[in-house]
Amino acid sequence: MASLFSCFLGLCFSLLLLYSSQCSRAEEEEGSIYIDGSAAIAKIDEDFICATLDWWPSNKCDYGTCSWGNSSLLNLDLSNKVLLNAIRAFSPLKIRLGGTLQDKIVYQTAHYEQPCSPFFLNNTESFGFTQGCLPLSRWDELNEIFKKTGAKVTFGLNALNGKTIAPNGSALGDWDSSNAESFIRYTVSRGYTILGWELGNELNGNGIGANITANQYSRDVIALHKLMQEIYKGKDIMPLVLAPGGIFDVGWFSKLIDKASNSLQVVTHHIYNVGGGNDSGLVQKILDPFHLDEDSKIFRNVQGVLQNFGTSAVAWVGESGGVYNSGRNLVSNSFVSSFWYLDQLGMSAMFDTKTYCRQTLVGGNYGLLNARTFRPNPDYYGALLWHRLMGRSVLSTQFQGTKKLRAYAHCSKSSDGITLLLINMDGDATVNVSLSVTLANANKAPLLLQVINGQNSRHEIWREEYHLTAKDGELHSQTLLLNGKELSVDHFGRIPHLEPIRVKSSEPLAIAPFSIVFVDIPTVQVPACSMFKSEYM
Repeated sequence: MASLFSCFLGLCFSLLLLYSSQCSRAEEEEGSIYIDGSAAIAKIDEDFICATLDWWPSNKCDYGTCSWGNSSLLNLDLSNKVLLNAIRAFSPLKIRLGGTLQDKIVYQTAHYEQPCSPFFLNNTESFGFTQGCLPLSRWDELNEIFKKTGAKVTFGLNALNGKTIAPNGSALGDWDSSNAESFIRYTVSRGYTILGWELGNELNGNGIGANITANQYSRDVIALHKLMQEIYKGKDIMPLVLAPGGIFDVGWFSKLIDKASNSLQVVTHHIYNVGGGNDSGLVQKILDPFHLDEDSKIFRNVQGVLQNFGTSAVAWVGESGGVYNSGRNLVSNSFVSSFWYLDQLGMSAMFDTKTYCRQTLVGGNYGLLNARTFRPNPDYYGALLWHRLMGRSVLSTQFQGTKKLRAYAHCSKSSDGITLLLINMDGDATVNVSLSVTLANANKAPLLLQVINGQNSRHEIWREEYHLTAKDGELHSQTLLLNGKELSVDHFGRIPHLEPIRVKSSEPLAIAPFSIVFVDIPTVQVPACSMFKSEYM
């Protein structure tokens, strides 16, 4: 008996030591968020979140991995319930149709007499594939799904049609718009609603496979705009003209905007900030705030160019997947991807980016949905929460504390208050956050309102929190937990409800290690937000 009692005491002591060691390793840090509630610093589209559908066939492979499956616009299963429900959940979701092969595709119209064949692998061809063709029957099927799900669609047109490609990759000559014109006229005749037509994909600067000078691109954009005016004359809605869908180059973009600004409503640029799919340091880059901060220079420069030319054109991120060349399995389709993705949504919004398109909705290793099962990857849920919670008006937000905590604030879309996005890239420390809102007044000293940690004792303030973590704390997990509960579609393919926890303001706002938190505070109402509420009614 004594021996058993000794063993019991020994076990208890061991467990106590283990618990103590775990507690000693658990660190806590303090931080403060300061928000200027007097005026918005930028304004995004209400349907800021966008995702892409691409043309890549199943034999598109990178680094020996073929990750696209049947996710091409030519063979995507449009009857899949999860896919349909995933699009419907946004009400609406912007979808950009395009990608590299858009500049090698033709459209089966009344004037196209050749066989309408899909893309075939051919390494001697540019981009590694032969020319492909979009059958009008497939275009009809796609538009049926867009109508059912309420998607807002932009379509990327072939900008190389009619051009001669020189040995150095220069694309020479004017754009031949005849095939595109027939296709657009067919689209209009069928009553299909297109939000915008975009010309070309990554053909500016050095280009990918081919490149077009800014002067020539300007002439082509002007030609597209003229075509839009002719085709849509007398129609209720004129689609947007978007271009150039390329990696930002300040000199090239400046020339395009200078010459074509009257014909261009949206300037689109692509950004892949993490690295290639074969980069062994992807996770380290995703969790490095200094690496992520480099992209603020791009957003600032795009905003600066638009402001310098006084154009009414706005900026969109037309394509961004973080990891280029189809992404990386268990990185760009896992929980760790949410750190760069949601951080870049917040960062780009601060610089007046109106829309942000994720590469892809489905396809490759960077899809919001799994390319085989269509079930949502973690980034899908992050995007959906952003869409439902983060309003149009962006608030100036500063965080004082660890560099591993990122903080963004918007007027709330779901309440009369404000919504925070807090991202903790530290795997060892919980960050306890206090929040202060400044209401600047020209005639008085700024009013500082302490709204978290019980310092505003006159009223009890509630908030709603959405804590996102990985299952079992595994960064590479493809299963996301919301407030500790696993998110998954049901057997009907329905997207789960995203329910918050309701917390009193007297409770600390704690951001756990490797977690992302959306916080809606409906009772914090500031001038920057009240002036915009009528836009949602």
